[in-house]
Amino acid sequence: MTVGLTACTPPAPVQHVADGGVLDPNLIDAGELQQLPNVDEAVAQAIVAARPVLSAGAFDAVLAPMLSEEQRTELYARAFRAIDLNSASREEIMLIPGMSERMAHEFEEYRPYTSMEQFRREIGKYVDTTEVARLAQYVHIPVPLNAGTKAQLLRVPGMSERMVHEVEEYRPYASIEQFRKEIGKYVDEQELARLESYVVLDPVQE
Repeated sequence: MTVGLTACTPPAPVQHVADGGVLDPNLIDAGELQQLPNVDEAVAQAIVAARPVLSAGAFDAVLAPMLSEEQRTELYARAFRAIDLNSASREEIMLIPGMSERMAHEFEEYRPYTSMEQFRREIGKYVDTTEVARLAQYVHIPVPLNAGTKAQLLRVPGMSERMVHEVEEYRPYASIEQFRKEIGKYVDEQELARLESYVVLDPVQE
């Protein structure tokens, strides 16, 4: 097992605006945030101060006093806190740019989702592959801590190979408290809360 916290602590994850795609607002530094649509210094500071932003609704609540609905929609085309496909409210689903009430209904209709492959298959009945790929950037399915695969863990925004190793190293997890204790050796409280929001405790396999 990895030892020596100071030497092995993974660097803070970061995403760059130049990378394109829809980014996690928790993983963009203050300077790069200002390169996004409708984000000035005050908006960037508000986002940073609110971290960790753990839901799309929480992200929208930070921005609503400062940006119009149209401005927020433009921003969400570049930065968005992915929704949990199985638990997000209708209001959170509707925050996805280009979302309609009818498509939001389809998102809810196929719950519970057990894989992104299921999401692509079911939503692909209604839109083409390009639109499915776009929508997939806005959603996630919590990864089972004990049974989740490396590939599933690597889909978590900002997840590194090294951190995947640490998550796997402490299996089986009997409680979320155990996850917090073990993974908290390697990341700060803010990053720990962000990672926790992408996972779920599943039964230990006998």
